[in-house]
Amino acid sequence: MMTDSDVAISMFERIGGSATIDLLVDRFYERMDTLPEAKVIRAMHAADLGLIRDVLKRYLTEWTGGPRLYSVEKGHPRLRQRHIGFAIGDAERDAWLTCMRGALEETVADAAARQDLDKALSGLADWMRNR
Repeated sequence: MMTDSDVAISMFERIGGSATIDLLVDRFYERMDTLPEAKVIRAMHAADLGLIRDVLKRYLTEWTGGPRLYSVEKGHPRLRQRHIGFAIGDAERDAWLTCMRGALEETVADAAARQDLDKALSGLADWMRNR
């Protein structure tokens, strides 16, 4: 007989599901829009962040183990390929992480989950560098 402790809990569940993902992404883009140190990455985005905000919500939902909202519409993420037209070096990675870490601090209450998610996102951001 399986118990709850036998089933791995997804990061999506650990952080609070869709409500947390939505808030996380909203806070992330608010930071990108307002922090001086984020200007370098804000300039890479359209004036209206609505569309990309929705895409990131669907991507992070699936990436953290939630419902498959991204791949059913967009296919394989191919993140590096999708971002290859943007010069992403250490400064851009660091600006992205500054926005994301601030958003994580504000939205993910569980400190262990926040730390695990930060580690995973840091690795992902580092891998996105192409300059």
